[in-house]
Amino acid sequence: MARVKQSMKQDETLHYGLVLCNVYKRGIQKVEFSNGERRIVDFRPLLTSRLREQLLDHSKFVQFALTDWTLEWYNGVDFAPERLYELGVAACFAL
Repeated sequence: MARVKQSMKQDETLHYGLVLCNVYKRGIQKVEFSNGERRIVDFRPLLTSRLREQLLDHSKFVQFALTDWTLEWYNGVDFAPERLYELGVAACFAL
């Protein structure tokens, strides 16, 4: 499994890349970050705009891909890894 290096900004803020993402439950994903941490992210509170709301349909929520630095869905909705890290709950799980 390839891992993305962490990079530092001038303000010393860590930026994490996404390594793996798997759907865990409706609207929830297991995410592994490039720093090796694994978190569970509940997307449901974020799916409030008209475009994002489409992802409440589980058949559409599962249509995602990892791009170079984001998690992106078929309709163009994406989330920065830093935001997902912030929202996620630390967890121990197998991906």
